[in-house]
Amino acid sequence: LERMAENIVYALENFDRETERIRNQERIQYLATHDGLTGLPNRVMFNELLRLAVETGKRYERKFAVLFIDLDRFKFINDTLGHEAGDVLLKEMSARFKECLRASDVVARLGGDEFVVLVQEVSDLAQVTTVARKVLSAAIKPVEILGQDCRVTASIGIAMYPMDATDEESLMKNADMAMYLAKEEGKNNFQFYTKDIKTQSLERMTLETQLRRALEREEFALHYQAKVELATGAITGVEALLRWNNPELGSVSPMQFIPIAEETGLIVPIGRWVLKTACEQNIAWQRAGLPTVCMAVNLSPRQFADPELLKDIAAVLADTGMAPQLLELEITESMVMHNTERAVTLLNAIKEMGVRLAIDDFGTGYSSLAQLKRFPIDTLKVDRSFIRDIPKDSEDRAITQAIIAMGKSLSLTIVAEGVETKEQEAFLREHACDEMQGYYFSRPIAPDSFAELLRRHVPSMPS
Repeated sequence: LERMAENIVYALENFDRETERIRNQERIQYLATHDGLTGLPNRVMFNELLRLAVETGKRYERKFAVLFIDLDRFKFINDTLGHEAGDVLLKEMSARFKECLRASDVVARLGGDEFVVLVQEVSDLAQVTTVARKVLSAAIKPVEILGQDCRVTASIGIAMYPMDATDEESLMKNADMAMYLAKEEGKNNFQFYTKDIKTQSLERMTLETQLRRALEREEFALHYQAKVELATGAITGVEALLRWNNPELGSVSPMQFIPIAEETGLIVPIGRWVLKTACEQNIAWQRAGLPTVCMAVNLSPRQFADPELLKDIAAVLADTGMAPQLLELEITESMVMHNTERAVTLLNAIKEMGVRLAIDDFGTGYSSLAQLKRFPIDTLKVDRSFIRDIPKDSEDRAITQAIIAMGKSLSLTIVAEGVETKEQEAFLREHACDEMQGYYFSRPIAPDSFAELLRRHVPSMPS
């Protein structure tokens, strides 16, 4: 009996060990095929599921769709609120995307903020469109993180089997290309793959490749646009504007390359160069005996989120010897409204250096007078869209008047952007706008031309 008991114990121990071994194998297999953060299938498992879908599609002549999803503004949230906040957002998005799908469909996380969906057995494009719309609606709903409502949107690219490709690699590549088109079309939308996209995608890749080398090849230059004081006609400020001239592509519009620089993170080193170059140029003008002007430099969302920003500003001021009050940094409403607590802390730190702060494109965002009072702002720049139709559009006239009055109540300097006609200038002067900027007085011009403008300009009062 004793020996039998020993055998039973031995058998049970072996059984436990075998059960543990099987459990461990299953765990290893699960970790190899699933995303550790969200629990969704990972790239490895999705590729296998896609391969099986292609085989089934060929055998039974079935159609299916691949949706490539990229979260817009995720990097901004990750940079400003931290990686834990980013993880909360990714888990929430994963749960929402699963709810949009049927049990037979699959959503996987490829990594970072990229997801991919396999919509099985599709009868027509309308069915895929419905899924894409559901995903967009799910993504845009706010997520509460650290007591704040955070919003992201999604850009979706769609490739159809067998219409757009008949192998896994091409389906993924084509859906990815369509997703980039969705981003270029303003984000928060979906695009189906077409043959034309391939050409556009190649153009974008060429642009990005050239952009990565532009800084070291010294292809960037700054042009300068004057700001004129309406009361005296004197040039009191100037805005530095980035220009890119590439040997292969020629002159590339900022509208084309700035979004790519922002998306890839290249805007941070480029922005650093802009800040340094603009300050050096201002000192050079002063040394040439020209009138002193305040230099305005734009900050991008990625720069604003960069932890090294304060150090970069301090280093440029120290290296160039420019007086801090002669530097004005321009930010947009959306940049400060996204994470107000961080924005207040950062802007106060910049103000303590003695640097001026301006809200650019004011009136196009969501900030109110009460919210603006929280930020240590010196200048409000009225967006050009309100200035453009001032002579004939009563609504734009009313909005511009209201912004000027609001700014005055906060003792802010008001600058009107995009002034192109005498009528616009007259209206702004009449309503006590402080400064104007636009083609009516001067286009953005090269440093030497701006120096000549400063040298020759004689302030002229209106008659």
